[in-house]
Amino acid sequence: MAPSGNHDTRRLRPEPAAGALATTLLLVLLAAAGGLGPAGLLAGLAFTAATWAVLARALSRSRTGPFGPANGVTLARTTLIGGVTALVADSFAGRTPVAVLVALTAVALVLDAVDGQVARRTRTESSLGARFDMEADAVLILVLSVQVALSLGAWVLAIGAMRYAFVAAARVLPWLHGPLPPSTARKTVAALQGIVLLTATAGILPRVLAHAAVLAALACLVWSFGRDIGWLWRVRIRPGAAVVRDADAVRERA
Repeated sequence: MAPSGNHDTRRLRPEPAAGALATTLLLVLLAAAGGLGPAGLLAGLAFTAATWAVLARALSRSRTGPFGPANGVTLARTTLIGGVTALVADSFAGRTPVAVLVALTAVALVLDAVDGQVARRTRTESSLGARFDMEADAVLILVLSVQVALSLGAWVLAIGAMRYAFVAAARVLPWLHGPLPPSTARKTVAALQGIVLLTATAGILPRVLAHAAVLAALACLVWSFGRDIGWLWRVRIRPGAAVVRDADAVRERA
């Protein structure tokens, strides 16, 4: 039996290929400018292939309509994150052009504040968009943690690894999958991680202050996760408790 037209449309959507092409072009530009070596190029291409595969699979399984402008912003952000990933990987083999790394990261963080607003204003929010945005956030924070850990110590990796540890724990403890109520504090702490790691990457603070700032960001993150885990536990032991579903909350933790 021939596949349906709708199935073909989902499988042949061009957005993943467009994103992969954009990221590849950015990597080529970075390499041509002398800011990217073989190790970084390979890491960037691996990121590109993984992003293409995951997004293509998600779109093929999704029943959402058009890709939407907000997802387009997130896709542009993944292009920049691909460049950041490549530059950070290259830092293990040589000197990283910090100015370029900071510029790409800064634009990616700004776009993180844009895609959610675009989704709300165009009324194109979706679970796929929220998950796409969340995964992009998680990768960027993880990569920045690796970069900062090179100068401040391996303990910084806890910032980037915490969300993945939470996801791993949720596979063993299903109650961690529960929805969370809206929280301005949670959103503020999440945004703080990127800002502090970017500042530490830029090297604009004395080493002692950079240590203090990143340690404070980690402490805030531990508090935020701890508070949410405690709330999820209380809801778990009171199954009848009212729950307010919030896409941003699920995006930040799921």
